[in-house]
Formats: sequence, structure tokens, C-alpha cells
Amino acid sequence: MQPTPKGWPRISSALFYDDAAAAIAWLCRVFDFEVRLRVDGPDGKVAHSELTYGDGLIMVGQAGAHPERRSTSPRGLGGANTQALCVCVDDADAHCAKARAAGAKIVTEPATHDYGDDYWADRSYEAEDLEGHRWWFQQRVRTGATWA
Repeated sequence: MQPTPKGWPRISSALFYDDAAAAIAWLCRVFDFEVRLRVDGPDGKVAHSELTYGDGLIMVGQAGAHPERRSTSPRGLGGANTQALCVCVDDADAHCAKARAAGAKIVTEPATHDYGDDYWADRSYEAEDLEGHRWWFQQRVRTGATWA
């Protein structure tokens, strides 16, 4: 495999929102993302953006901006999701408490999930953002023999 472009992970996801500008502000305030790049189009709406969390990268775009892509927010699907994003955090409980205080809907409370001695144990919670995207935030609490 060739190296990725500088500053880009091997895989990145794009999320679409009815109000991409509001979503960017919300994701930064509630989940601690940082704006790396934001390009506004002539209509004042977000044409492209890149948000980082540590070495992770997501793109946030305006739903419907490119009709050929058929992009929509979960709102446009009656709340249905076609993906859930997983973000590794240092402290799942503290991250959850901050997100809750900032207005995130906590769908699944923090819990530890143990996959056995050969695998790992994670502490995680699930949250829903302002337009219905689902997010899992996880903290590795134990690494097993197979994954050491």
C-alpha cells in the first residue's frame, strides 16, 4: 500500500447535516472535535469541512448540496442511521458526562463490555447528535492475549 496523503488517515467518513454549520459548532462544543478546514460556498453554506479528534478525521457536509450523491441527514430518513461512528477516548465516563452536560442525547449509558481473555474489554457509551447521527465513544480498559 502506498502511504496516505500527509495528514489523512487510511479511512475517513463524511456525514451530512441539514445545517452543516450548526453541526460543526455542536460537534466541537459537545464532543471536542476541532475544525481543521472549513470552506463556505457562495451561498454561505458549508461546501466542505474537515474535523479532527486526535488522529481521526471526519468530513461534515451540507445534506443535498450535491443531488447526485443523494446525501441526507438521519432527519431525512425518519431518524434511521446507515452508519454509527466509533471514537476512541481516554475516559468514556468523563466524556459522557461532558457530552450530556452540553446537550447530547445519551442513548446507551457507559458500560464495560468484556469480549474475553483473548480479546479485550472496552468501556463505552452511545450518543445521538443534534440531527440523529449515532456515535459510540469507547475506552479500552483491557487488552487480551491475542491483541496485545
